[in-house]
Formats: sequence, structure tokens, C-alpha cells
Amino acid sequence: MMSETVSVPADRVTLEGDFSVPASAGAVVLLPHDVDRSRRDPHSQALAARLRSAGWATLLVDLLSEREDRGATERGEQRFDAGLLAHRLVAAVDWVRAQPGTRTLPVVLLGFGTQAATVLEAAAELPEHVLTVVLWGGLPDPTADTVRRVRVPVLFIAGGQESGVLRLTERAARRLHSPHSVRVVPEATHLFQGQDELDRITDIAGEWCTEYLRFSRETTRPRW
Repeated sequence: MMSETVSVPADRVTLEGDFSVPASAGAVVLLPHDVDRSRRDPHSQALAARLRSAGWATLLVDLLSEREDRGATERGEQRFDAGLLAHRLVAAVDWVRAQPGTRTLPVVLLGFGTQAATVLEAAAELPEHVLTVVLWGGLPDPTADTVRRVRVPVLFIAGGQESGVLRLTERAARRLHSPHSVRVVPEATHLFQGQDELDRITDIAGEWCTEYLRFSRETTRPRW
């Protein structure tokens, strides 16, 4: 397996990432990090390791440069500018699609928490280059225009312990004009902190992505 720390150009900044490509990878999963956590977060690393074990390439990428992260107090608006961060995620997708080991692989965008808006905005900009989106613990604004502009399949993985959050997730899903599903992990909150819950996320996301990878090669739409 090829694994390295990489620098991804995005406008006038350089984004740092961890890029790993198992042999015979079926797709590459991008895991962006911004407000909530960095790519070095143990939960993100554990999830990426599980995805690689299942045969998926991964790019964990920080959407803020090191300088911006250090200067968050003075430049805090960048931490919450979903449009800016989405533009950088698009740049990361372009970078992945230019690499020899992944240029032919389908791209999956996986977002957690506050990354939901960023991931959906990037997916709306890249309908021809993103296979699917997976959001876990994320709650996009159900009324946002971005939700209606997304044209790729979207999977929401929601915790079953917070009924109010689950209802808002289902409301956002209903506004999508693309194939979508809400899968519930009954024992989880929106934080998904337990190891068993990470395993469930990997299993559910892997099943969804495998179905759409198959769909991209065939003519039969997955049944969700």
C-alpha cells in the first residue's frame, strides 16, 4: 500500500493531507477536516484505517492551511466560510484525479459534523466527478439551496438517540433531488464516538459505496 503525507495546492494556500492507496483500490474516499477537528484526530484516523482495510483509498485533508489554523482568532471567518472550504475541497478532488494511482478511481466525499455543508457544496459543483456523498453526524441546513442543487447520491448516517436531530436530517434528505437514504444507528448520538459505532459507519458506508460503484458500471439502480 502506498501511503504518504502530501501537499495539495488550493488557490493561494497549500493544504496538508494523508494519502493512502491500497493495492486494487475500488474508489478513493476524501475526508475533509475544518472546524471540528484536524486530519490527525484519532477518530478520523481510525475511520480511514477501516476504510483502507475494506479496500478504499483515502485522502484525509485539512481545508485550512497551518498558518490559517494558527491565526484562527484573527481570521475566524475562514473557519466558517462553507463556500471557501468547498472550493478547497473541489481543489482536493482535482488533485486526487490528477494522481497516477487514483486518476481513474471514482471519488467519494465523506463528511462529519459541520463539514456537511462544505461537502454538499463541493458535490453540487462536481456532479460528473463524485460517485456519492456520505454524511455522518452532520446536519446540513434543510432549507439551504445547496441541498436542492446536489445531483449525486447522498447517504446520511444518523444516530438514533437524538430524535430531534434525526427529524432534521430526514427533512434535509427529503429536499434532495438525487437518490438518497437515511440510515440510523440506534445506539449512537450524533457524535458517533464508540469503536462499535465507527465499525457501523464503515459497514454502512462501504455497503452504500459498493452498490453505487456497481451501479456506475452497470445499468441497474441500487435499491435503497
